[in-house]
Amino acid sequence: MDPKRQNALTIVERLRAAGYQAYWAGGCVRDLVMGREPKDYDVATDAVPDVVAGLFPRSLMVGAQFGVVIVTGDDGPTEVATFRSDGLYLDGRHPSEVRFSKTPEEDVRRRDFTINGLLYDPVKHEVLDFVGGQDDIRARRLRTIGEPAARFREDRLRMLRAVRFAARFDFVIDAATADAIRRLAPAIAEVSAERIRDEILKILTEGAARRGFELLDETRLLNEVLPEVKKLQGVAQPPEFHPEGDVWTHTLMMLEALGKGEQPVTPTLALGVLLHDIGKPATFRVRERIRFDGHVEVGVRMAEYICRRLKLSTRETERVAELVGQHMRFKDFGQMKRSTQLRFLALDGFAEHLELHRLDCLASHGNLDVYEAARRMMLETPAEVVQPAPLVNGHDLIALGYQPGPRFKEILDAVRDAQLEGQITTREQGLRLAQEKWEITESGHRAIG
Repeated sequence: MDPKRQNALTIVERLRAAGYQAYWAGGCVRDLVMGREPKDYDVATDAVPDVVAGLFPRSLMVGAQFGVVIVTGDDGPTEVATFRSDGLYLDGRHPSEVRFSKTPEEDVRRRDFTINGLLYDPVKHEVLDFVGGQDDIRARRLRTIGEPAARFREDRLRMLRAVRFAARFDFVIDAATADAIRRLAPAIAEVSAERIRDEILKILTEGAARRGFELLDETRLLNEVLPEVKKLQGVAQPPEFHPEGDVWTHTLMMLEALGKGEQPVTPTLALGVLLHDIGKPATFRVRERIRFDGHVEVGVRMAEYICRRLKLSTRETERVAELVGQHMRFKDFGQMKRSTQLRFLALDGFAEHLELHRLDCLASHGNLDVYEAARRMMLETPAEVVQPAPLVNGHDLIALGYQPGPRFKEILDAVRDAQLEGQITTREQGLRLAQEKWEITESGHRAIG
């Protein structure tokens, strides 16, 4: 048995032995009913937090005010929550009052969606379903427990979670639920950027990114959380390069292909795909044909702004901006000098750049010749050739009599290019090259000859 599953079973058995009710709850039960392997197991019980902590000494009282205790074990943590009913959600996220209850049905009634409102008795191997969750799973339907608007007013983030679950499981959002989301979509602005970011990244990386963004659009959430992406719609592209249609269609096709290649889907790759053409609406022009002059530069600035708004880390923001900024370079790969190609391959995370290019091609002209050439070079070129130790550094130039300044980079880049081209292989050759190309001025300083 899976260690996490065994740990959750042990918790249920110990609670019951002490005279309390206990069941597996939430997403793990949903996954079991759907024939999926749960990643984690949660337990619901009528034992109050202090009792749970007494039965499990290695407990963490991190959410005791909401009836939640984390029971730690050798195989990781398990969340144990006391049956409860919630008061009003005055802040749109947390209940103003939590009342512990004695019945599992009352606990289920305060949850978000019927598919997440199932309980499971792992001793009797029985599902407890008070809200029709099993019927909704069979019908492939996402529906709130109770009145949809009330559930969404309690926690606005549930609107994004509805889209994520529907996309992930390929479910249809129940009509009343979808209508409520459309009416309340502007209220998503009351949710913190961090929580919105986390849901967007899950939509992008859980395997159904295209469907997720189609649903975001259908429920009017897209214009609220990513208005820049909404503006991709209807932006025509030159048909000789993009027979697939407008920028929105092109982006959706790339999202659909995410994760179907060799490269794992990271948040940065997914955001790079989503935002790679984000600068096109602002740079759309018709001059003999449709043009997007400067769309890469504009796109980089927009991508950085969006990533900062979503509170991504500095490192993630830089990677996404670089993916956007470098994605058009591949068209010139065959004409690059070898040194330029190697510098390109040396980009941090080049595999993500390459995958973005592959998806870009598949969603447009379909020609993968450049992709194959760059991939072959990446796989066949040893790391020490792509990023060899520099033959010459700044200290060497100072020793030769050069004054530190902007031209240092020009000299060092020239020596580096010669090294990457295979024209020089030793420090002595690098120093000689610097001396041959740059001469001493009358003042005794080195200058470009």
